[in-house]
Amino acid sequence: MGNDKTNMFVAIGLSLLVLLGWQYFVAGPRMEQQRLIEAQNKAAQQQQQPPGVTPDGVPSPSPKEGGPAAPAPGTLPTAQGGPVSREAALARSPRIRIETPALSGSIALKGGRVDDVSLKNYHETVDPKSPEIVLFSPAGSETPYYAEFGWVGANAGPLPNNDTLWTSDGKTLSPGMPVTLTWDNGAGLVFKRIFAVDDKFMFTVRDEVENKGSGPITLYPYSLVSRWGKPHTQGYYVLHEGMIGYLGNDGLQEFTYDKLAKEGAYGGANTKGRAWTGVTGGFVGITDKYWAAAAIPDQDTPYTGAFTDRTDGTTNVYQASVRGDAVNLAAGASATATQRLFAGAKEVNLINNYEKDLGIKHFDLMIDWGWFFFITKPMFRALDFFYHLFGNFGVSILVVTFCLKLLFLPIANRSYVSMAKMKAVQPEMAAIRERYKDDRLKAQQATMELYKKEKINPVAGCWPVLIQIPVFFALYKVLFITIEMRHAPFFGWIHDLAAPDPTSIVNLFGLLPFPAPDFVHLGVWPLIMGVTMFVQMKMNPAPPDPVQAQIFTFMPIVFTFMLGSFPAGLVIYWAWNNTLSVIQQYVIMRRNGVKVELWDNLRTTFRRGNGTKAAATKS
Repeated sequence: MGNDKTNMFVAIGLSLLVLLGWQYFVAGPRMEQQRLIEAQNKAAQQQQQPPGVTPDGVPSPSPKEGGPAAPAPGTLPTAQGGPVSREAALARSPRIRIETPALSGSIALKGGRVDDVSLKNYHETVDPKSPEIVLFSPAGSETPYYAEFGWVGANAGPLPNNDTLWTSDGKTLSPGMPVTLTWDNGAGLVFKRIFAVDDKFMFTVRDEVENKGSGPITLYPYSLVSRWGKPHTQGYYVLHEGMIGYLGNDGLQEFTYDKLAKEGAYGGANTKGRAWTGVTGGFVGITDKYWAAAAIPDQDTPYTGAFTDRTDGTTNVYQASVRGDAVNLAAGASATATQRLFAGAKEVNLINNYEKDLGIKHFDLMIDWGWFFFITKPMFRALDFFYHLFGNFGVSILVVTFCLKLLFLPIANRSYVSMAKMKAVQPEMAAIRERYKDDRLKAQQATMELYKKEKINPVAGCWPVLIQIPVFFALYKVLFITIEMRHAPFFGWIHDLAAPDPTSIVNLFGLLPFPAPDFVHLGVWPLIMGVTMFVQMKMNPAPPDPVQAQIFTFMPIVFTFMLGSFPAGLVIYWAWNNTLSVIQQYVIMRRNGVKVELWDNLRTTFRRGNGTKAAATKS
């Protein structure tokens, strides 16, 4: 059974090596190659994109509803030539300025779109002087991304579209200072659009229409988020990027850009997508790793939600849209449709507050907590609690790791006690193997009787490893997906816990005057982690099998290289966890009167020739 336990550890270690090796040597290079291809395609799109490309994709009422056949909101304004700079595209329309503590940007009076949004408190790098994150850009620019609202319908006369020039009663939209846009279609309909914004990332848009004509009309309110061109994505299986929505009883819906392209035709020959009808509550939108934009309908009114991908020439246009049910407007009557737009950073507490305060169903799913949300969510809560207590997420990781050690202390103690007893009976086990060397069955029976007599659980030593795996994954997920970890500093040279250790042994951690190559991520903290793992391995006697002994010897080295490109916060966790495990195991072994093998193993390892001689003697 001793060999069985050793084999289990070897199997776990080799499994981790295979997974990490695949990520490092296969998946990583493939993703880098894909990024280069996407960059080349994007450059080609910018050169070849024809002007006036028209995506539809807002769900149109079915013939049974008696509505229009093909509404086409989301169109580019007519322009000469290809895409222009963002500044030039912004100058094509008079604008209302957006100014809040968290956002800056503008709303285009031509079209009435929210198409210019930057995030004041987030920058492209850890340098606070680096450019702010730009979320929305106007149509006609190189990367259009915007939100649109309005009405669709048949036989209602001209309706507001991307060429409509609205008039405004104000010049700046800010918290507590809404602005009202007005447009008269000249055929009996007067439209108003009232924009309001809070101090974070939520817009409230109220569309009003008054029928001054002589006959009834039928309109359908809609809102959408539209993105032109496939953006750069991280490409990791632990992170969803693309279309996202919670659609009532249909639940969470997630479509990557590539998955959406495989859907059936919807809304036109060049459009693919999927729609959900009769939905009440939820949202639809487009999510990146840290940022998102979502159209949020009235939570008590049925609507149709859709994700679409329209291809026109070399450009893909991705839209997440909602369309409300028919509004029958008699002569002299008015109607109102209120919708919301989220455009900003996916801050966990803010997202949760929006879900609670505004009643947005399952808005918390905007953050990709994954299948193991019951672990990742509490992990974030614990990290966030200690962050607010100490003001440093790195310290929070150390404290949470220590608390987890305390939480699992009874299990770990039983495990280490069992391991200590296993070491104490090694001479008796060796005698059993020698006595029954020609009868394996009797050797196993005698070994089991010895375990029963000494109250030893031969698999107890696996529990610390099995417990650490889900904790490791949960912390990895939290570090990877939550914006709170982005650009969060530790001490010294670690300025971003969500990024790899920036130092490198190649240039002696910055002492030599040249940058380290990108493919080598072997900084100070990965080396510290490797040392702690090496010490932990040396706490136990070397396996009798020379092959296993070699595997355990090289495992810390392999893991050091593998984790070199992992987030620094994760490497710090692993190093600290190893250190606590060594201390815990040392104390328990001493209390049980078992010899600690650490010092002898270290002397044997670093004494020239002794390691080879010892291995030869054992074999």
